[in-house]
Amino acid sequence: MTKIDVHAHWYPREWVALLEKEGPRHGAQTSRHERGHVVLEVPHYRNPFQEQYIDIPTRLRMMDDARVDVHVLSLTSPMIYWAPPEFGAKLAQVYNDGLAAAHLEYPQRFFGLAALPMQAPELAVKEIDRASRLPGIRGIYMGTHIMNKNLDEEEFRPVFARCEQLSLPVFLHPLNPVGGDRMRKYHLRNLIGNPTENAIAAASLIFGGVMDDFPKLDVVLPHSGGTMPALIGRWDHGTTVRAELKHMTKPPSSYLRRFHYDTITHSDSILLNLIEQVGADRVVMGSDCPADMSYTQPVAVVERLGKVAAGDRDKILGDNAARLLRL
Repeated sequence: MTKIDVHAHWYPREWVALLEKEGPRHGAQTSRHERGHVVLEVPHYRNPFQEQYIDIPTRLRMMDDARVDVHVLSLTSPMIYWAPPEFGAKLAQVYNDGLAAAHLEYPQRFFGLAALPMQAPELAVKEIDRASRLPGIRGIYMGTHIMNKNLDEEEFRPVFARCEQLSLPVFLHPLNPVGGDRMRKYHLRNLIGNPTENAIAAASLIFGGVMDDFPKLDVVLPHSGGTMPALIGRWDHGTTVRAELKHMTKPPSSYLRRFHYDTITHSDSILLNLIEQVGADRVVMGSDCPADMSYTQPVAVVERLGKVAAGDRDKILGDNAARLLRL
């Protein structure tokens, strides 16, 4: 069975070079780290591009050590939404072309999730049409918000419509999490902010009607949905007592199986609860490779779930992702 990691981040060298060369004229600051890494500074982010996020031979060794057959590669912080629209579109094109090149070089090891210039939805739709024809592109990658706009904003509807039409699943990732200065200490931006961002995005898609408007759209939530699964009972109750939610015709919990969820919980008991709550067929393996908050052995995380039937573990390790991504 092919073991597929759907949550793995990568930067093409050409993409990093473009940021360093043209980023400063578009509002970014670039410099070089003492180790030689390019460093990009944009609003809310200072991002060094470490070699482990770029070098393909290093990545292949990490995959082999983790017993992972396939990485579904995606962009991570700082994304591209900070850029002026035309430069954002250029960044998306260069990134997506890099994904295609990685797939062509290693067609059995790498597939890609396309980046989009969501700050300009009309350009995002054009890039969906272009990128979807590239070899190895199997889905779309998107932040949990677009420059502080939630995903249920009307301007993003054409993007979701095109994804649905082309059967391209949308994978979400936290971006610039809530909390401001209160979250700067103790890495709380990640430990608390990221899981909260995932829940806000899911709530926006549910309460904002996106999941109803696009009934065939597949959405994958990172970090096992963050706080969303644990809060679903509270959301259900809210729809029965709050005027702001009187438009809801069915409880939020009825949408749980509209989403897929990766395995990143850092807790076997929480992962087991998620599988029981949403079903093994809605869970896909993820690692967040190569971040320090990643699973270094994502296959072992699933294999040690002895309470889960062997067939269901196989679904999580690769079968569900293969179906979702049409591999």
